[in-house]
Amino acid sequence: MHHLINKLLGKKGITDPNQLSPEEKVTFDSWQAVLIKEELTVEEIKNFCKSQIGAIESKWANLETDNAKKAQLIPYHTVYKLILSAIDSPKNAREALEKNLTQLLNV
Repeated sequence: MHHLINKLLGKKGITDPNQLSPEEKVTFDSWQAVLIKEELTVEEIKNFCKSQIGAIESKWANLETDNAKKAQLIPYHTVYKLILSAIDSPKNAREALEKNLTQLLNV
């Protein structure tokens, strides 16, 4: 357990995280996850970008959002798509090369 969380629980007289209510346990677990993590994984970055793209596209689909606000979202959408593309580019290049080599073998 992270020392700051341990101090906070101690201050509240809690000696074991199992003493927490279910709602408090959810908060405790999320704090723990944040405090022990040093870096995001590539998969987490991909998931974040995908969720942002989804949020932007849902705003575009909303008929109540005016066109000026929709237009302001275009650069954000573009950047998130480019990040995803950059992450996946080695995989895509490998797949393309494998396809080409397979075709050469079949000739």
